[in-house]
Formats: sequence, C-alpha cells, structure tokens
Amino acid sequence: MKIKINHELCKDWLNEKDIKNLIPKMTAAHEALHQHNGLGSEYTGWLSLPENHDKMELMRINDCATEIRKKCEVFLVIGIGGSYLGAKTAIDLLESDGIIGAPIVLFIGNTLSATKIKQVLAFIQNKEVIVNVISKSGKTLEPALAFRFIYGFLLEKYGKKEAMKHIVITTDKEKGLLKPFALENNIPTFEVPDDVGGRFSVLTAVGLLPMAVAGINIQDIMDGALEGMNEYAVNDISENNCYRYAALRYLMYKKLQKKIELFAYYEPNLGSFAEWLKQLFGESEGKQLQGLFPASVCNTTDLHSLGQYVQNGERILFETTLWIDKPMNNLKVPTIPDDYDKLNYLTGKDVSWINRMAMQGTVEAHYAGGIPGISLNIEEISAFGIGKMFYFFEKACGIGGYLLEINPFDQPGVEDYKSNMLNLLKR
Repeated sequence: MKIKINHELCKDWLNEKDIKNLIPKMTAAHEALHQHNGLGSEYTGWLSLPENHDKMELMRINDCATEIRKKCEVFLVIGIGGSYLGAKTAIDLLESDGIIGAPIVLFIGNTLSATKIKQVLAFIQNKEVIVNVISKSGKTLEPALAFRFIYGFLLEKYGKKEAMKHIVITTDKEKGLLKPFALENNIPTFEVPDDVGGRFSVLTAVGLLPMAVAGINIQDIMDGALEGMNEYAVNDISENNCYRYAALRYLMYKKLQKKIELFAYYEPNLGSFAEWLKQLFGESEGKQLQGLFPASVCNTTDLHSLGQYVQNGERILFETTLWIDKPMNNLKVPTIPDDYDKLNYLTGKDVSWINRMAMQGTVEAHYAGGIPGISLNIEEISAFGIGKMFYFFEKACGIGGYLLEINPFDQPGVEDYKSNMLNLLKR
C-alpha cells in the first residue's frame, strides 16, 4: 500500500533546493528521534510499536473482543482525545460498526453535554451493553463524568456483581484511579504503555480493542504500521515521503509564513481521521507561540461555505488534500429520459470520477488563487492501509516537532484549562 505525495502545486513558492537545504536539520531530527535523546524522548515508544508490541497482549485483545462480540449489542467506548479518535477513525473508514455479528460501537465521554449523555442512556436502556473505559489517570473530567452515569446505569440494570462483568478498563498499569477500582472488582484491564502518549496510542489496546470488537482485523492494522515503520525509517527526503511531507509543512510555516494547514478530504468517512490529525498536530506542535493550526474541510460540501474564504480570503493557509485512489464504493450515473437536469452528458460516468474532477478543479483554482497545495494519495482503504496511515502521520508529526525544536510529546497547554476548570468547579 502506497502513500504518494505530490507537491507540484507548491512550485511557485517552494522548490527542490528549499527541501534539500533542510537535509542537515532533518538529519538532526531523525537522529534525535531514533536515538531517543530528543525532547520528550521518554514518550517515543510508539516509534517501534509495530515491531516490538507484546504479541501475547494482541492475542488477549482479540480473545477479549471475541467474547464481547458474543455478549453485547452495544459496545460503549468512554474516552476523550487519543482515547477514542484513533479507534473511531478506523471504524468509520471501514464502516465496521453494525456489520453482521458485531455490536454497535458508540463513543461517549468526549464532551460535557448532558444532552449527549441522555441520548446514549436512552439508546442503551433495553440493550445488552459492555463498556470500555479508557483513561490513563482516571481523573480526566469528561470520561470520568460519563462513566459515573454509565456505571450507575449498569448497577441499576445488572446489580453490582453482574455489572462488573460488563466493564473493561484500559488504563495505566500502576497509577491512577481506575487500576485499583479494577483490581477491587475483578474487572479485566489493558495497559496504556508508559512510553506512549495518548495521541500516539492508537496502536495500543486504546485503539485496538474497540477496532477488534467492531470486526476489524487488528493484525492487519499492525502489519500496515510495520510496513510504514520500515519504509519511513530511511533518512532520505528524496525517498521517504513521510519526511518529505514533514519538510514541506516546515517550509510552509517558516519560509512562506503560513499559519494554517487545511486538510481537505472528499470522502465523508475521512471526517474522524481529520479529527485525529487535528489532535495529533495541534497538541504536538502548538507550543512556545509557534506551530501550524490544523483545520479541515469536507469537500465538496464545504466548497459551498468555507470554499469562498479559501479562494478569496487571507493568504494564511496551505491545503493538504487527502485523496483515496481506489474508493470503497462506486455508482454509475443513470440516464433520465427527459434529461430535465441536463446531466445526461454524464451518463455512464462513475461518481468517483466526477468527485475526482471536482477535486482537481478545486486544487487548481486554489493554486491559481495563491494557495500552495500538497496532495497525499492513499492507494486504498483497508485495515492494512489504515495502519500505515497512522504510522505515516505519527512519524511526520514527531519529525516535524523536532524540526521546530520543541517537545512534540507533551501538552502543557491542556493542563492550564483543566486547572482553571477544576478550580471553578470546586469553588
């Protein structure tokens, strides 16, 4: 599975010499990451996960998922940020929730909305439910509050002893509030590795258990990530598309002084993937008053709203188009006898071809309007391909952070809002 990069639509602003001039800086970033001596290196365990993950743990995840699929109609995942976005990405891309033999997978605990909690409680009222609580500390307010409601529901529905059989916990192996709760009540647990931060945790039990419950082959996910790990290990911008992408982003920011990377996608089921990208890059790079702001649009839908700004607004952004070469589904345009809409000239054409023409017309218009563009062409959507996509962007993010000379693996700004919020609540 290939992820190809095309930056022809940057040629008026960036050239190959600009990229080659980054080689010394890229080499330093590569060595810092791979020798685990850069900023935040204690959280770089994700780098070798595709090869060095615990094989027995993967089997246990699969076994647990098999049992869950037999026992419940709804699998409720409680988590926020990296504790749910990766799994939701894979499930949405493969449309696995709702397949024959699989429970419905729902996500909660990612907002403080009473409406959302009430909707979920109403939906699961008369259904068999198993809950996966995902939190390293157990103290993050959104998932903790959601679990308080769901825990009460389980106690009322099943009684305490039986309720514990409807809970699976993914948390720190020793610390936090959830581990002792799990031990006291004999609840099965999976670990969040100490050396893997939340937004890089999709290839751990955090992401893999919900994927497996939804019917996704998680070995294929890991195999795709392994191909990515090997392919993107070479420190050569001319051969390594992951590093080339990281270099282009850096140049957009530093040389062209762009402030926003706009991820544009043309298949709606890439929406969760865009949200995963926004967390990955936003939390990793938004530090020390620098970093690109990650945003996204779903085209052609958003061409009828934000498209006007992109075409004629301030020149503060560049566009990264995510394109799937082989769509999962297709349709041919039918003939209408009276041709009332004057579209019979499209009879027999694939809708995916029409979508491609819309994409090409859009990026060319944006280029003519002064918007540099990068295209990332993803060969196909499969479990294997998704695993490789995850690794591609994680590696680009890690390298990109080191190019900016920041720690891409912490999130001190997140703690500021949490502290203020908790002080207000306690007051």
